[in-house]
Formats: sequence, C-alpha cells, structure tokens
Amino acid sequence: MTSHSTALSRSPEPPRKRPYSVLPGFRFTLGYTLLYMSLIVLIPLSAIVLKSSELSWNKFWNTVLDERVIAAYRISFIVSFAAGLLNVGFGLIVAWVLVRYSFPGKRWIDGLIDLPFALPTAVAGIALTSIYAENGWVGQLLYPLGIHSAYSLLGIMIALTFIGFPFVVRTVQPVLEQWGTEVEEAAATLGAKRRSVFMKIILPELVPPLLTGFALAFARGIGEYGSVVFISGNMPYKTEIAPLLIMTKLEQYDYAAATAIALILLVISFILLFLINLIQWRMSARTFS
Repeated sequence: MTSHSTALSRSPEPPRKRPYSVLPGFRFTLGYTLLYMSLIVLIPLSAIVLKSSELSWNKFWNTVLDERVIAAYRISFIVSFAAGLLNVGFGLIVAWVLVRYSFPGKRWIDGLIDLPFALPTAVAGIALTSIYAENGWVGQLLYPLGIHSAYSLLGIMIALTFIGFPFVVRTVQPVLEQWGTEVEEAAATLGAKRRSVFMKIILPELVPPLLTGFALAFARGIGEYGSVVFISGNMPYKTEIAPLLIMTKLEQYDYAAATAIALILLVISFILLFLINLIQWRMSARTFS
C-alpha cells in the first residue's frame, strides 16, 4: 500500500498549458519580423553599401571628404540638432496645454498637430517659403529687422521645426495623460514650490519621452528634402543640405558618388541615434530601479 502511494506521489505532473495568445506563435512572428526587416530595411541599406563599393578607396574618400560635402553634412546635422532642441521645448509646452487644460477649440488644435505628417513635404516647403520670404506675411516683418527668415540657415530651421514638431508632442502627450496629479498635489501640500515640483517630480518622468521625440525629430530633419529645398536657397557652403547634394549627384548620373555620400550620412545618423537611445535606456533604467 505504501509503495503504491509512493509511486503515485512520484508520477509526473501534467504539462502546463501555454498562456493563450491571440497572435501566432513565437517562431512565426519572429520569422515574419526578420523577413519584413530584411525586405524593407536591410536589403535597401545593403544596396547603398554595394553601390558605393564601385568606387575605389581613393575616389570614395575624395568624394565624402570634399569641402562642399563636409559643409553640407555640417549644415544638415547642426540645423537638425538645433531644430530638435527647439521642438523639445515647444512640444513639451503644447503637450502640457493639450493635456492639462480645457478650452474652446482644443480638439481642432490637437488635430492640427498631425498636419505635417499628412501634408506633402513639397507643399510645406512652398507654403513656408511664401510666408517667410521677404515679401511674405511674416517675412516682411522680419527682414526690416535684419532677420532673414528665408534662404538662410534660419529658414532651414523653420522648415525642420515644422516637420519635426509632431514627433515630440505625440511622444510626450500619452505620458502626461497617464501621469496623475496626486503626487503634485501631495508635494504642494508639503510646501514644495511649483518650480521644484516640476523639476524634481514631473521632468524626470518626461525625459525619456522627450529624448524619444527629439531622436525622431532629429532623424527626420537629417533626411528631410522636400520642405527644405524651397526655403533654403540651396547655396553651396551656406545653405546646401546633404540630401540636396545627393539629389544633385543623382541628376548628374553619378550614382556611386551619391550612394557614397548617403552611406556616410547613414553611418553618422546611426551612431548619433544609437547614443541617444543609449542615454534614454540608461535614464529609463535608473527611473524604474
């Protein structure tokens, strides 16, 4: 009797059921993900590397280290970085107003935030140029003050700020909507000032989404062409951006040189975005630890 009970106690446990999931299994979804990433991302990017390999090493470095190319790189990265920082400030304010306050026309303003996503970039460039040119609605007020709002670096920044603004608002807005006001009210009852509450309680929670919005706006600005080409003036060494220089090479049927410039632009962009994501990951890990 004892041996029988011992045998029953040692009998293997029934296999546990896997948790139910409405999506297919891991192998199928992983295979689909790898296939999608290969067709949409990896293969097109590898084509850039293969096409630029048609150049010899000397020709490749002479192309990407040309003074005009370096000037275009510098303009693209510096202005995109500045526009991203500007979007972080204004995007945070707009997201805060849309979440924390109620006012007439709030839904209309919230819908207008996504307009740069739907508007063709060429249309945006023409509209911005007509407004900020010397004879435009805004330009005619700025030019007498010595502020050249078109055909200058400022014009490029205006265009990049316009197309990158929604990225910051749409990444910060959901975080603010989930963030309750109980902690702020508790800090206020304990005597904390508004500035201290914002800097020590609210801002640390908003840094990761702000970095995400900045990275998206910065990446969009580096590769932006349609909205910038009209308002920049396209002056070499002054307002010529790297995407425009790539298009110029393509129009000259110099495909190898165009892909070489694009390859360097891709590598630098990847490194900068990787560093931004690394900072964001560390800050998020520090917040949840």
